[in-house]
Amino acid sequence: MPLLYTIGKLTVGPALRLAFRPTVEGLEHIPKSGGAIFAGNHLSVADELFLGAVVPRHLAFWAKSEYFKGPGVKGAFSRFVLTGLGAIPVERAGGRAALSAFDAAIPALRGGDQVAIYPEGTRSPDGRLYRGRTGAARLAVAAGVPIVPVGMIGTEKVQPIGARVPRPGAGKITVRFGKPLDFTGRPDDRTSLREMTDELMSEIQKLTGQEYVPRYAPKRDEPTPGEAPA
Repeated sequence: MPLLYTIGKLTVGPALRLAFRPTVEGLEHIPKSGGAIFAGNHLSVADELFLGAVVPRHLAFWAKSEYFKGPGVKGAFSRFVLTGLGAIPVERAGGRAALSAFDAAIPALRGGDQVAIYPEGTRSPDGRLYRGRTGAARLAVAAGVPIVPVGMIGTEKVQPIGARVPRPGAGKITVRFGKPLDFTGRPDDRTSLREMTDELMSEIQKLTGQEYVPRYAPKRDEPTPGEAPA
């Protein structure tokens, strides 16, 4: 586990659990060893904080590559933090550049690390669950690891879009983990990836009870860390 992530697990994690007392269900579905992908709905920036606080092992999140390249003291601090947390840089421009994130994630997963992905690609603008992009399924097939469905409930209340930090007392948070989905050996053609992704989104919807929207969520101008490429 990266040093800075370890420090966070010993300090920020307990503080979040004490201040917000999230309900956690399905911890028995988290693999005790080996690589795994955690794929969940995305309601708030706080999703990453609470997911990292309740998952016992290291979780690698995605972060815009720009955060690793900023100039000056601020840029150096950003690089230090993200590298110390074991974040995976992703190019938001798409194409071959974006696929470099998958190239970095595959050996990490095969080596036993865990990666968090939000298949919707962006935070839900209205609390509904939108159609998933196929990146999580593609990564699972390529790395040969299971996907653990995750349902986050209430994070949009404690840290709504625009809020800088989570607010204790603003709402009740529940984190639910579903049974791992094993797509090992499945083909990675477009049709198969779509079928696997739809199966994953169905499991996430069962965990959250959100209304499902069969189209992609509208993209925001400024994506936040944790949002994976399609």
